[in-house]
Amino acid sequence: MRVEIWSDIVCPWCYIGKRRFERALASFPHADEVEVVWRSFQLNPDHPKGARVPLEESLAAKMGATVEQVRAMNARVKAIAAEEGLEYDFDRYNVVNTFDAHRLTHLAKAYNLNAELHERFLRAQLVEGEVLDDPDTLVRLAAEVGVPEAEARRVLESDDFAAEVEADSAELRALGGNGVPFFVIDRRFGISGAQPTEVFERALAMAHEAATQESSSSR
Repeated sequence: MRVEIWSDIVCPWCYIGKRRFERALASFPHADEVEVVWRSFQLNPDHPKGARVPLEESLAAKMGATVEQVRAMNARVKAIAAEEGLEYDFDRYNVVNTFDAHRLTHLAKAYNLNAELHERFLRAQLVEGEVLDDPDTLVRLAAEVGVPEAEARRVLESDDFAAEVEADSAELRALGGNGVPFFVIDRRFGISGAQPTEVFERALAMAHEAATQESSSSR
């Protein structure tokens, strides 16, 4: 079985969805048969590179809401994240362009570290208040999970993996998705959003049953 997960590495709901999926996978009897593939998607692809905007200010402008309304909404998201063991710090959260960070996650695939770097970036942005459009920060975080520092810096100074990031986003749109997190199981079932753990558990079971039936009928 193959589970593809489209996610942005600064997305609060993506981290929550990741934790819920991981819990479902941990309880799945056939977890050792599941390959998890992380794919890139930018929530704000048009955000200017180099521009750093505080989260509350960005959301207020995007939603036509007041800062107080955004603050209340973020408080609810923080409470939900806390239930998953994630201590979000929105006071230090800056909205940035994530294209270069996603390019590094594709580099990490070459070292079988894509999942590790995805996790590291999510935690850095949402919990630790790191700024994920700063080249030195990206190189340091990538090196922490085992991606060679020199390779990470070389990629950031080039256009390497730009096509792969764009292809991931285009593929999600072709599948009918327009937001993240988005989970696709064996190209049979699509799950949009940070659904409850039980939803992922049922989807994994259904996909496994469908694959087993297909295998039996082809013999």
